[in-house]
Amino acid sequence: MDKEMFIQISDCKLYAKLVGKNKGKPTVIMDAGYGDYSKAWNSVLREISMFSSVLIYDRAGLGKSEKSSNPRTSREMVKELKELLSEAQIKPPYILVGHSFGGVNMRMFATEYPNEVSGLVLIDSTPEDYRERFLPTMSQNFQQAYNKQFVYEGNYDEFMESLKQLKETRQKLNVPLIVLSAGKKAHYSMESQGLWNEMQREILEISSDGELIIAENSAHYIQNDEPEVVVSAIKKIV
Repeated sequence: MDKEMFIQISDCKLYAKLVGKNKGKPTVIMDAGYGDYSKAWNSVLREISMFSSVLIYDRAGLGKSEKSSNPRTSREMVKELKELLSEAQIKPPYILVGHSFGGVNMRMFATEYPNEVSGLVLIDSTPEDYRERFLPTMSQNFQQAYNKQFVYEGNYDEFMESLKQLKETRQKLNVPLIVLSAGKKAHYSMESQGLWNEMQREILEISSDGELIIAENSAHYIQNDEPEVVVSAIKKIV
């Protein structure tokens, strides 16, 4: 079953697509990285839909979704996703899957609505102390390129505000968590790669039941480089 929807939320319409059959399992909700939208999941969507229903969507201002007048911070995005799920009548429990910046949103969704979430898969997601601890270890060129990329949805300040919100709302979750870390990041020295894996490992502290998997042959888009790693992590949580 493929169902495409344009859902009216408070101040814009969001595009979403529901794929697969529910079979009494939790619905998998997937959130893409910064400036990215539902097509980021093309490589894994069909396979996941074989064992559960999956909702992919475009955040406001991206893909087929309209722009929102709300600030582009995780707090607002989580509110908008919650509205989308209510309006589309997609009932909890949910398994949340977030890539990169999408992982920031999904962690905040899980702390905001803990009773609606039954599991979490974070795919190379942005740690809350990325700017303080990680960026300074990278070359000036990398840092400049990083700072210049914030033109698609939120600006640099809104992105950093989101990481601050993540830090402030951080709490222990009682759900299974799988953290996937990309083990072969582009432009990373051995030191940076080691620090990255370590910071991904530290995300496990938010759950009483966490597991780290390092995708040894993947750059940032693990779902494209090693789709089977992403599919099996989600299947395990389902």
